[in-house]
Amino acid sequence: MRGNDAVAGSLFSYVDLEKRIRADHPLRVIRGIVNATLAGMSAEFDALYSPFGRDSIPPERLLRALLLQAFYTIRSERQLVERIEFDLLFRWFVGLGVDDPVWDATTFTKNRDRLLAGDVASSFLAAVLAQPKVKVLLSGEHFSVDGTLLEAWASTKSFRPKDGSGPQPDRGRNGELDFHGQKRSNDTHASTTDPDARLYRKGSGKEAKLCFMGHALMENRNGLIVGAVATRASGHAERLAAQHLIEPHTGGAQRVTLGGDKGFDTRDFVAEMREINVTPHVAQNNNGRRSAIDGRTTRHPGYAVSLRIRKRIEEAFGWAKTVAGLRKARHRGLPKIDWQFTFAMAAYNLVRLPRLLRVAA
Repeated sequence: MRGNDAVAGSLFSYVDLEKRIRADHPLRVIRGIVNATLAGMSAEFDALYSPFGRDSIPPERLLRALLLQAFYTIRSERQLVERIEFDLLFRWFVGLGVDDPVWDATTFTKNRDRLLAGDVASSFLAAVLAQPKVKVLLSGEHFSVDGTLLEAWASTKSFRPKDGSGPQPDRGRNGELDFHGQKRSNDTHASTTDPDARLYRKGSGKEAKLCFMGHALMENRNGLIVGAVATRASGHAERLAAQHLIEPHTGGAQRVTLGGDKGFDTRDFVAEMREINVTPHVAQNNNGRRSAIDGRTTRHPGYAVSLRIRKRIEEAFGWAKTVAGLRKARHRGLPKIDWQFTFAMAAYNLVRLPRLLRVAA
């Protein structure tokens, strides 16, 4: 009888999610910033959704769920939906009640694709940085830029001649394709799985892989990412992306500084930066050549400071690859890779904001 009473009592219990989440949980601060950010993006979401047809998953809940996927290293949408089903913290963050039904994984993926088709990730990153309590943490004068390789969701075995001609790969004893001895390049070959991916080698002696490049612009005061973009992998991509990312922060009367590694030490890049009122604080490359950075720049104490701080951008790349799941891309095609990388940089900022705001208070 006592057991039956216990079962009957549990049927009428009410769980208050707000009370279940401790007051000092970091997600409370993050959720407040995210809610304020999403409220300002309502008009942009309306443009993505038709007023007719079946009800869709609210984009605000979709984005909150995708943030949890990045925060907690969840590999797939199916696992994410399952976690939301039984995890009260996840339900609270997304905005679902205890008894609210959770979406089917296929429905979630289809609605996510609608967000991938829009420029939501870059708008979300900018909207987070535009929040008043976040904006005061940013530097408007000193920046750093860098790039990282993002391995494509495609095998090198899919890298075939574009016109279908040329020698076909041999099959070894175990039936696997063997490209040994064949010359392949991006000019003559392309991946049949992801044509936007490029075969790229990180350095001499390194293995060539099909990949993209992710580029980020960091402000130097607190190391927050203020700009991000993904491109096809090439030797010139980093410098072109750096110019694209820094341009919105120029145009004022005051010069800004831009830190970078030795790969940015070229005469063309340094000259282009100075033309748009940017002082290039890039590391000197004196390996068998003359550096484009001279005493006009290196004599200032700020140059050494920029070289030291610029390395913090690697923390964002490391977090995105190990925690947010960007070591290998989940999507195919440059537009979706760009969306995924930019959204991961926004998630990185949100992870760091609770501590930064607590210190600044």
